[in-house]
This record gives sequence, structure tokens and C-alpha cells, in this order.
Amino acid sequence: MPSPVFDADNHFYEPREALTKFLPRRARGAIDYVEVRGRTKIAVRGVISDFIPNPTFDVVAKPGAQEDYFRNGNPDGKSPREIMGEPMDAIPAFREPGPRLKVMDEFGIDHCLMFPTLASLVEERLKDDPDLTHDVIHALNEWIHETWSFDYEGRIFAVPVVTLPVVDRALEELQWCLDRGARTVLVRPAPVPGYRGSRSFGLPEFDPFWQAVVEAGIPVSMHASDSGYSEHLNAWEPGREYTPFRPTAFRTAALGKRAIIDTMLALTCHGAFSRHPDLRVLSIENGAEWVPELYKALKNVYRKMPGQFTEDPIEAFRRCAYVNPFWEDDVSALLPYVSADRIVFGSDWPHAEGLATPLSYADALGGLPEADVAKIMGGNMADLFKVGATA
Repeated sequence: MPSPVFDADNHFYEPREALTKFLPRRARGAIDYVEVRGRTKIAVRGVISDFIPNPTFDVVAKPGAQEDYFRNGNPDGKSPREIMGEPMDAIPAFREPGPRLKVMDEFGIDHCLMFPTLASLVEERLKDDPDLTHDVIHALNEWIHETWSFDYEGRIFAVPVVTLPVVDRALEELQWCLDRGARTVLVRPAPVPGYRGSRSFGLPEFDPFWQAVVEAGIPVSMHASDSGYSEHLNAWEPGREYTPFRPTAFRTAALGKRAIIDTMLALTCHGAFSRHPDLRVLSIENGAEWVPELYKALKNVYRKMPGQFTEDPIEAFRRCAYVNPFWEDDVSALLPYVSADRIVFGSDWPHAEGLATPLSYADALGGLPEADVAKIMGGNMADLFKVGATA
């Protein structure tokens, strides 16, 4: 690529110690690994989770194993195992920053955001105990910093998590991360649980956090996660834990992009984007098909209830939000809603649902002007993170 390439969606695979090594004494036993019929499972407060079928990640699906599935569907009715193909042993590049940097060089990637994989199960399964949630998240962040750092050679930006149930603790965690070089933080796109029930992080209660982020000059990343929507779907299809690798047809059709739409509605309708006009939020691995639906909802409510807004909520969204389309999305269809300087590329490497070779993402941008392709493939993120090409 002729300009900086910044992959906004990379992942590492956590070893067992990632969630347990730094747990304080009061939180010991919150996370365990147990053997079930010869297979290792993760247990959260003694309850076994199948959120990730193989939480040790010693053996994983090959990067991009589901590419054909997402590109062409499943006309032959293959089983999930057939779609995934033969697994592979985890390699050092999945676990360590040095080997990962070599792979990035081979792919032609200058910079990337590096997200956890297993960590997305934590907040939902601990939501009835906010302080324990903060304890486990901080333990994870300590491990991420020890293993990856938050800024590895100015190229790999591992993303620490900030959970929001107790705002004062969220502010402490944010500062801890900033003091160690964090360039962005991960906030789950979901209602915030608390001791008196859940609520929107768009409410003024959370303004100290958003203002601290703005003052630090960093964007907030909102990566797809377990946002708790199985609680609603269980009323229709009872008794199932949210498991992204073993979805049912009903849950796949019903859930869609509900979590990210509700997240953006909360930030606009509850005024966070307007009270903090310099806030920048990255929607990562949520795709882009939800954006027209969001526009329709915001346009309709603003027409009927303008007095509940200090500005056009669509303009607030367009200013504050960046969107990472899936590689199979029609990016040209997104441009009427989101300008090219608010669209970012993410490969989801090395996940099975991502791309085997990240820069092939540019193939889907072939009909766009060269300047827009350069922005999407890295220019926008390079500007946001104040970095340039490494070559």
C-alpha cells in the first residue's frame, strides 16, 4: 500500500494465566480452568462456560478458515466442523509481540490494535458483582501490559479493558492504563451493570469517564463482545449461553447488530456525544449493516422529539463515531451514511471469521477513489493515533 496500513482489529490468544496470574486474594477462585471429559473448560465462579469451546487456545482454527462461509454462505449445508477445516497448533505470533511483529512485516502492516479474545466473556458473567468485575479486569490488564505492553515499538497497540460499573474505579483503571502508555481502551458495547441495576453509559453519571478520555486525547474502542442479549433471547429459545462459535439460526437472525445499534443510540439519545463533542469512539468488528437502521431510528426520533436533543443526533454520530465494516460488507453503500474519513479497516486476524491475509481487505474497496482507500486502509487510524508508515 502507498500509505500507512493500520489494522484496527487484531487479536491475541490468551494463555491460562492471563485472567488468573494477577488476581488479588479476594478474587481468587473467580476464574478457574477445569477438566471436563478430557477437555479443558473455563469456569467463572464455579460455573463452566462454553463461550469459547477451547479456552486454552493450544489448538485453534486457521486464520480465515471461515472466509468462504462469510463470502458465499453455506449452500452445501456443511457442518461447523467442515466449515472450520483442519485446526492448527497455536504459534508464537498468536501469543507474543516479537513474533507477531514479524508476521505484520510479512503482511505489510505498519500498525495494529491488538484485542483480547477470551476476555469478552468476563463482564457479562460477573455483572451481578461490580467490584469483582473490576478486580478481574484489572488482573487481565496487568497481564496484557506485562506480556504485550500497551505500545510495543510504536506499532502494536494492545488494548486494555476498562469496565464501567463503579465510575471511580473506572477512572482509576483508565489512569493506570494511561500511565503505562495505553493508546486506546476497550469499553464493552452494552448496558453497564451496577448495584442498583444496569444503565446507559450515555447518561451524565459517566461524564467524568468520557471527559477523562477526551482530555487524554485517546479514542475509545468498542469491540463486539458478549453484550448480554442472550438474556432477552432466552425468553424465546430458553436455556442457552451465548456462544459465538455455536449459534442457532434463531439467535443469529434475531440478534443481528442489536448491541451496537443500542450502544450508539445510547451515546446519542442520552447526550454523551453532544456533551463531549471531541469524544472519538471506534466500532470494531461490529460490521456496518447496522448503520442505515441507526440513521432511520435517529432521524425519526429527532423529527418527533427535537427538544430532547441539543443537536441533530445524526451529526453527533457522524462526528464522534468511526465504523469498521466487515470485509464482506459493501463499503460503497456505507458512504452516504459515514464519510470516508470515519471508516477503518480491520482484518480480525488470526480469527477464523477474519481474513487469512489482512491486506486482501482492500480488494473490496476497488471501486472507491484511491484517496478514500488510503484513508480506510490506515490513514484515518494513523491520524487518530498520530503515527505514520514504518517503511
